[in-house]
Amino acid sequence: MKNIAVIGAGTMGNGIAHSFALNGFNVNLVDTSEQQLANALKTIERNLERQVQKNLITTETKDESLLRIQTFNSLSHAVTEVDLVIEAVSEASKLKQQIFAELDKLCPEASILASNTSSISITEIASYTNRPDKVIGMHFMNPVPVMKLVEIIKGYSTSDETYQKIHSYTLALNKTPVLVNDYPGFVANRILMPMINEAIISLFEGVAGVAEIDEIMKLGMAHPMGPLQLADFIGLDTCLSIMNVLYDGFKNPKYAPCPLLINMVRAGKLGVKTGEGFYSYDKGSKEAKVSPRFT
Repeated sequence: MKNIAVIGAGTMGNGIAHSFALNGFNVNLVDTSEQQLANALKTIERNLERQVQKNLITTETKDESLLRIQTFNSLSHAVTEVDLVIEAVSEASKLKQQIFAELDKLCPEASILASNTSSISITEIASYTNRPDKVIGMHFMNPVPVMKLVEIIKGYSTSDETYQKIHSYTLALNKTPVLVNDYPGFVANRILMPMINEAIISLFEGVAGVAEIDEIMKLGMAHPMGPLQLADFIGLDTCLSIMNVLYDGFKNPKYAPCPLLINMVRAGKLGVKTGEGFYSYDKGSKEAKVSPRFT
């Protein structure tokens, strides 16, 4: 089974396409935006070249990988002959439901439909298809070409056969599959997002500043990046969406998103992708400077 489709050409989608193409899979990369697809191909080529420069792959491997990726701006021609589809669009339940309902109609009966969702119920997504046994979560970590973990989420009706196939796919990418059950936030974000939210609350309540909170977590807990800078990299809108999933799913006030996070998202200060979050970023650069708002 060597033919897959990736839906969404953003950060996660292009990283997933990169990883599959590098490991011998033919990839149909789908996005409604031609500009997004063009940007994705440039990003993939740039990241493959970094691997060449680090002597991780050869120039020939890079060129062969790029040739395995085809781009499409609609689902109708991209998914009719694939064994696996991985959805990697924004973290919005209704959008994912619509996509999976359409995929169910277009894909071969035997195709597995996977979501890269970081928090939304696989069982709920599967309910919009007539193949819930073939719907599963494949939660890749960012940056996808570098990070080894893939959180595999079985929905209520996901079959063991589907899980075993996805387990094999993940190993074929030289990544490590870890199985979890379908509850809000799964494991990664059920633990990570409340930590990020608590860091935002600490800032909101004036316990310490942005740089100080991040420095404490980096030096004291050996985190490679502080929680506020990490939130900027993830996207504050994504962080808020995941906190809302946790809050709605458990009805527990400990998962309530911080008012500062809510206000920043309302103001369009989403982190790296908008140039300002807890830190500010020059266009085309990921170098972080504490935002004037917090100095």
